[in-house]
Amino acid sequence: MTTIEKEKHKIKFKEELDRFIEKLGEYVSTDNGEWAVKGFIDVYKNIYTISSDTKIVSKILEIHIFPLLLKFAEDVGYKILLTEHQNYYPDLTFIDKRDETIMFAVDLKTTYRKKSGISSFTLGSHGGYFKERDKRKNIQFPYNQYLGHYCLGVIYTRANVSDDMSDTEIFQVQELYEDYETPQKKVGKRDVTTIDSLRSITSVIKDFEFFVAEKWKIASDKQGSGNTANIGSTLSIEDLRNENGVFSQLGESWFDEYWINFGNATMVKEGKTVRITNLKDFLEFKGRTDLWDKIITRTSKQINL
Repeated sequence: MTTIEKEKHKIKFKEELDRFIEKLGEYVSTDNGEWAVKGFIDVYKNIYTISSDTKIVSKILEIHIFPLLLKFAEDVGYKILLTEHQNYYPDLTFIDKRDETIMFAVDLKTTYRKKSGISSFTLGSHGGYFKERDKRKNIQFPYNQYLGHYCLGVIYTRANVSDDMSDTEIFQVQELYEDYETPQKKVGKRDVTTIDSLRSITSVIKDFEFFVAEKWKIASDKQGSGNTANIGSTLSIEDLRNENGVFSQLGESWFDEYWINFGNATMVKEGKTVRITNLKDFLEFKGRTDLWDKIITRTSKQINL
C-alpha cells in the first residue's frame, strides 16, 4: 500500500470516528449532564452506587459505550477484535471487512478534569512491541501492520472525589417496586436509603467530553506513569481536542525515533554523560537544533476546562 493510499484510509477512518463521538454525550448522560449509570442493581432491586475510583469508572464506561462501538464498526464496514489478554495492546482492533490489510488500533482512555487540565493518562508502551514492530509480543498484531494508532478519549468531572469503597451507598427506588413489595431497610449491617426515582441518585461523574486523536499527535516527551515504560500524553484539554502534543509539528517519525530511544540514548552535558529523556536534548543529540521551534510546549494559557 502506498503512503498516499494509507493516508486516505487514515483520514476516512478518523472522520468516521469524529462523527461517532458526536453521539456519545447524549448516550452516556442524563439531561443535566450527569452520567446515566447510577450504580449496580441486585435481584432484590437494591442499587449500589459506584466509587469514583478511576479504574472502576474507566471499566464501566468502556462497558457502557461498547455496544455503540460495535454498531459503529458494523455501520462503517469494519469488524472489531478485542485483545486476547488483559494487558495486550490495543483495546480494540478495527479491521476492514473488504480488505483485512486495512487495520487500525484504538485504545479507550478516560481521565478527569483538574484545575490545571486533566489527570494524566498513558498512550501505551514504548518498549516491547513498540520497538520490535514486526513481533507480536503483548500486542494483537505487529505494530507495523496497523495503518494508524488512535486514542478514543473520555474527559469527565468527578462529582465525588472520594475513592473509598466504604463511602458507596445503597438505595432502593420506589419506581422499581410494585405496590405489594416491601423495600429492605438494611443489607447486612448497612442502611438502605429509599428514594422516589433513579434520577435522585447523584452520579459519581458528569460533564463528558469525547475526543479522537492519533496517539503520536497528543503524546508528550515524558513517561506517563512512574517507572513503567509508558508514553505520557499532553495534559492540556485544548491540546487533546486539537491533536496538539509536543510532536505534532515534528511528525510521527520523530515521535517513533524519540520513544524507541527514550532513556537509552546518552549525550554529554557539562562534562557528564546523561540519559536523554526530553525532546529538546534528543534533537540536539541528532544535530537538529533547527527543529527546536517546532516543539509544542504546554502553557497555562492553553488550558481550557
